[in-house]
Amino acid sequence: MTPIALAIACLLAVTLCYVWVCAGSPFGDCRMCNGFGFATKTDRKGRLKRGKPCRRCKGRGKRVRVGRWLFNRAARIYREGTR
Repeated sequence: MTPIALAIACLLAVTLCYVWVCAGSPFGDCRMCNGFGFATKTDRKGRLKRGKPCRRCKGRGKRVRVGRWLFNRAARIYREGTR
């Protein structure tokens, strides 16, 4: 195989795997709070304690994956265009 064909095959495999992940699990952990839903703080003794709710995920701890967001947007545009 030529290097270009190999690169295209690898890119296609990665893309299909990501599509499969987005279909199977459309939500991922929030990158800001690591899926906790809140910021972690330490008290004066150095122990972890719960902080304020995460602003990015609004305390849910989950976010919509980029691929799923794009799919939802495309489906919404298609649905509104065929009415």
